[in-house]
Amino acid sequence: MAQKVRIIGVPMDLGQSRRGVDMGPSAMRGAGLQASIKKLGLQVEDIGNLSVKQPEELPVGEKRAKYLQEIAETCGDIAAAVEKSLGEGFLPLVLGGDHSIAAGVAAGAASHFRKEKKEIGYLWLDAHGDMNTPESSPSGNVHGMPLAAIMGYGAPELVDLLGFKPKAEPGNIVIVGARDLDAQERKIAKKS
Repeated sequence: MAQKVRIIGVPMDLGQSRRGVDMGPSAMRGAGLQASIKKLGLQVEDIGNLSVKQPEELPVGEKRAKYLQEIAETCGDIAAAVEKSLGEGFLPLVLGGDHSIAAGVAAGAASHFRKEKKEIGYLWLDAHGDMNTPESSPSGNVHGMPLAAIMGYGAPELVDLLGFKPKAEPGNIVIVGARDLDAQERKIAKKS
């Protein structure tokens, strides 16, 4: 039986201050993502985009973690979609959007594997550590916080997604390509 892939679009750009990354799912679909996956011999199901609020509709909220409530709500939806996909035998392919969505992806995957009594780890490919918290972030942009949340640090709205923490033990995370770590991120990295 062929591996099944489920595409989940999350057109969100609330986690950072540059508009446009919300077009990522559409651009990847338009570039032939589904056909490319099928050429690999995989089955593909595209469930479309999750509903995401737009920044012009919202107040920024707390400046140390901009749009945190809306991002946490969307991450909860992402977590549910990822966990459901894994439970149904699909490999979830989540298209964003800014990197704040990673907190939801990790929560859903961790919840699924936790129920199977399996540990989860991450290979984090990023130029930045994404280990800031609202207290340490120089910008207040939540896209710089998902890895901290995955490890159990930071805003409870992200850390406590699906009711448990951490989503992965720090020793099960490898960061590749980081060239720019803030002081707080270096402290967290040394602990792990």
